[in-house]
Amino acid sequence: MEGACGKVRGLWILAVLVSACGKEATVSDAPGAPLHFTDVTQKTGIDFVTTSGATPSTQILEVKGGGLALIDYDADGDLDVFVANGATLDDPERGPGCRLFRNDGGWRFTDVTEGTVDFQRWGFGVAVADYDGDGFDDLFVACYGRNALLCNEGGRFVEVTEAAGLVDAAWSTAAAFGDVDGDGDLDLYVANYLRFDARNPPPRTTYLGADVFLGPRGLDPEADVLWENQGDGTFRDVTQSSGCDAPPAFGLGVLILDLDGDARAEIFVGNDSGGNFLFRRGADGRFEEAALHAGLAVNEFGVEQATMGIAVGDVNGDGLPDLCTSNFMNDTNTLHVNLGELLFEDQTQRMGLAMLTRPFVGWASMFYDFDHDGDEDLVTFNGHVYPEVVTAPRNWNHAQTPLLFERDGERFRAVLHTRGGDWLAATHCDRSAAFGDLDGDGDIDVVAGALNGPLRVLENDGARGPWLIVELDDAPHPSNRRGLGSRVEVRAPGRTWTRWVHGKGSYQSANAPYAHFGLPADAARVDVHVTWPDGAETVVRDVEPGQRVSVERPQ
Repeated sequence: MEGACGKVRGLWILAVLVSACGKEATVSDAPGAPLHFTDVTQKTGIDFVTTSGATPSTQILEVKGGGLALIDYDADGDLDVFVANGATLDDPERGPGCRLFRNDGGWRFTDVTEGTVDFQRWGFGVAVADYDGDGFDDLFVACYGRNALLCNEGGRFVEVTEAAGLVDAAWSTAAAFGDVDGDGDLDLYVANYLRFDARNPPPRTTYLGADVFLGPRGLDPEADVLWENQGDGTFRDVTQSSGCDAPPAFGLGVLILDLDGDARAEIFVGNDSGGNFLFRRGADGRFEEAALHAGLAVNEFGVEQATMGIAVGDVNGDGLPDLCTSNFMNDTNTLHVNLGELLFEDQTQRMGLAMLTRPFVGWASMFYDFDHDGDEDLVTFNGHVYPEVVTAPRNWNHAQTPLLFERDGERFRAVLHTRGGDWLAATHCDRSAAFGDLDGDGDIDVVAGALNGPLRVLENDGARGPWLIVELDDAPHPSNRRGLGSRVEVRAPGRTWTRWVHGKGSYQSANAPYAHFGLPADAARVDVHVTWPDGAETVVRDVEPGQRVSVERPQ
């Protein structure tokens, strides 16, 4: 693969980059360090290979993969696994179907799809929320063709898309729930991609001398849609009236979150092969697109990128949400540090994330304190879009390793497989990943999905320090019971850690709907401060780490 450091290939890619690129590309292989995952898929009983077109891929519709969700569908307190799954060009309206795996504890899962959920269309992004406030989390699946709203009726899902007014025939790739109008219930933003006719696919093109499928450039983008929750189980299209009617773009990711602390949600949209969007409230109360002014449309060189994954974290401990986007090869993943007042600065190179990410095609990406040392680490799952017959002759890697970075002071340092686990040395064409505590031990585990490849379950078996998981219960607003859009702070004398609970996970996927904190070893008792989406605050004092605590908003 041609990058800033020349041609690299194989599992030793990080070592090559370190020797070729010098100080900026740093790795860590310290023995005995706690950051470690083990692939435990075999013992879970999850034996499933995803479908997204054929292998090798021949059209752009086939290469985006499908989303995952960690959802407590049966309300028993643990996280179950939903896989949207896809279809093929031969029958894009009907594939082998989704899967739902029930968590039975002890790293055992049971396939309970039959009789519980019936979804067989070509699914991409997944969003999770209790949109109707009945106490059970529901599923929205962004699809090629008609999207699907799957209402959870006490542990069984029923499709209510048409009844809810959410019919849209565009190719949708991602979605997020959030209270964008401040009325206490959850609205829905759906990112759409491009116009594609599976019966009459476009002609091929060339990329860096290779014969490849066309797209996204050269094809017609689709406009996104903002759906307002009307509080009666239905939604209405308010894209134009709200001001979110930006020109059509190749949308692949969306985040709804208060980025500047003014108790009003912004909407960040990651676009493929074009500038990103940031919708903020204007003086008239309508949204206006302001990504270029905010520093989020392009990277520090003014170059539009191909954004796939969006990670949210507080990389410098200032209490502001920073954004890291994963992008295409021959480009860096980009760390946008929040300066306040909706201004962001590209600090990718300064924080050590530039050179190491250039040879990869990045997808799912997420910040979590995996090792429980008090700061957030970063993981990205990678894999090329072009088949091996295209990539191999050019020394590009088709299947790629994940990248795991730990915080080291003010920088990120890549972790080698000799320290972080053999999964870091295994190559896949990864796409999606969902994050949460699957075994109830307080640390964050991962479910990863490859393109036309196996689902993998990664157990976090390295974290050693104290931890705290904060679940929210916004009882006055049952249709946002989990407090999506809230800011959660854990405070100890002289120190504060900040996380956010939001309706978006990594690329096309949904994470566990709570705030997770790793804490330093000397953190004995802490206070939990919750800022709800409307700016109201709830404080719980003198909390002992090492537990899941539920913070209820008073009536």
